[in-house]
Amino acid sequence: MPTQAKFSYCDSPGSGSEYETGTPADAADGAGSDISEAPAFGSRDRTQDLSVSAGQPQDRPDHVWANDITYIRLRRGFVYLVAIMDWFSRYVLGWEVSISLESAFCVAALNWALTTTRPEIFNTDQGAQFTSEVFTNRLEEQDITISMDGRGRAIDNIFIERLWRTVKYEEVYLKDYVDVLEAVSNLKRYFTFYNHERPHQSLGYQTPAAIYFGKVKCV
Repeated sequence: MPTQAKFSYCDSPGSGSEYETGTPADAADGAGSDISEAPAFGSRDRTQDLSVSAGQPQDRPDHVWANDITYIRLRRGFVYLVAIMDWFSRYVLGWEVSISLESAFCVAALNWALTTTRPEIFNTDQGAQFTSEVFTNRLEEQDITISMDGRGRAIDNIFIERLWRTVKYEEVYLKDYVDVLEAVSNLKRYFTFYNHERPHQSLGYQTPAAIYFGKVKCV
C-alpha cells in the first residue's frame, strides 16, 4: 500500500485563461456533479465488466476503488478536480486538478494511485474521461475489473458524492481561491487533513488512513 496519497496539479494543454470562463453549465453546485458526463476527447463506448454499488458490502482495503470529477470555484472561473477513493476506508489515494476536461488529468491520478498497489475492482460513472481507451486500457493492463455506474445513478458512487460535499462545505466554500495555484495549495492541505486527522462516524470515528493502513479495525 502507498505510504501517502499524491497531491498535485496536472496542467492540461491550454492557456491559463481557459479556466476564467464562468461556471460549467452542466455542473451542480454542491455535492458532486455530472461533469464527467460531458463530451471529452478521444472517448468511445465500452461495456463494463460489472456494476457494483457503494451499498454492497466491502470488507477490506483495495477491494474497490472509485473516482469522479467535480469542479472547484475560483474567484474568476473554475477548475476541475478528480479524486480516487478506496471505498472501504474512504481514503483518498490521489487527486489531480485540471483547467480542462481532457482525460489526461484523470489518467495521471490513476497512474499515481497504481504506483504501489491496485484494487480488485475500479468503479466510475460512464463519463467520457473514464470510458476513453487510454483510461480503460490502463486498468486492463493491471488486470483490474472495471465497474461503471448506471447513467444518472449518483447513488452508485455515494461515497465520492459525500466526499465532494465535505470538501466543498469544509474547505472550498470557506475560502476564496484567487487562482489555480492557491486552489491546489489549499486542497493539498485539506486532503492531508481529511485522510489523517478527520474522524468519520461511519468508520467508528477513526480516520481513513487508520483504516486503510490497518492501524485499527473498521467497526
